[in-house]
Amino acid sequence: MYELGLYEKAMPSSLSLREKLTAARSAGFDFVELSVDESEEKLTRVDWTRQERREVVNTMLDCGMKFGSICLSGQRKLPMGSHDPVIRAQSVELLRKTIRLASDLGIRLIQLAGYDVYYEEGDRDTRRWFAENLSQCVATAAAEGVTLGFETMETPFMDTTAKAMYYVNLMNSPYLQVYPDIGNLTNAAVKYGHSWELDLASGAGSLVAMHLKETVPGRYREVPYGMGHVDFNKAVSLALKLGVRRFTGEFWYCGESDWEELLAQSAKYLRIAFEANALDANDLRFCDWTRV
Repeated sequence: MYELGLYEKAMPSSLSLREKLTAARSAGFDFVELSVDESEEKLTRVDWTRQERREVVNTMLDCGMKFGSICLSGQRKLPMGSHDPVIRAQSVELLRKTIRLASDLGIRLIQLAGYDVYYEEGDRDTRRWFAENLSQCVATAAAEGVTLGFETMETPFMDTTAKAMYYVNLMNSPYLQVYPDIGNLTNAAVKYGHSWELDLASGAGSLVAMHLKETVPGRYREVPYGMGHVDFNKAVSLALKLGVRRFTGEFWYCGESDWEELLAQSAKYLRIAFEANALDANDLRFCDWTRV
């Protein structure tokens, strides 16, 4: 029992939301992860009117396909730890608006980019401001019943599960968890010389989903499945044992004319890992009942 979603940016941006949902369903995915990135087009999604939100909900119902989560990468442009107080305020507002958008669309999970800052130099102040502003946003998420999950990133601030868990434990809320990226974790394991398996396991009980992305050492984007060093079979096996049941295939549309075929191939490639690690629907091995 699991669901496999598709990163919205794996499809041409020229498609309508209806066309994206239909293409993802046809390719063999279970949901689409909606993007709120740095582009003006996607940032303005958080300001959709009530009618526009109603139309998105109706589109999901008509297509028999859902937007199952939101990837909020727009905070790279507007980070919560920025030295500029205006940007910090805009960042908090962006996240709060994203939470309310998710609530209105029936989406229960938002992936947060684990950056205190991105285009600035981080320091003690950026980390402090990040934590202070995060606390405000976690309270909003709790009020709306929407879970936030940190993505493990490519920068030292939060490139491991253990680093993400520091802030999860600091906030101490069920509405802030970890949504790790296995490609980034694999690169971090090479960089630091540690085990990504042990690092992932450090988030046991706080892992809400996983990004399935291919990488090679030092490269974090646009690596085709099977051309990198990520062990998807082992990653899926461990994630399932740790209780993860939601996964998203993260890859990018790069102008390919056969993009629909690539979607189907990617879905098939990722499903193989699940078939090799099939669990019974009632399998609760991730819970150690001997401790009960």
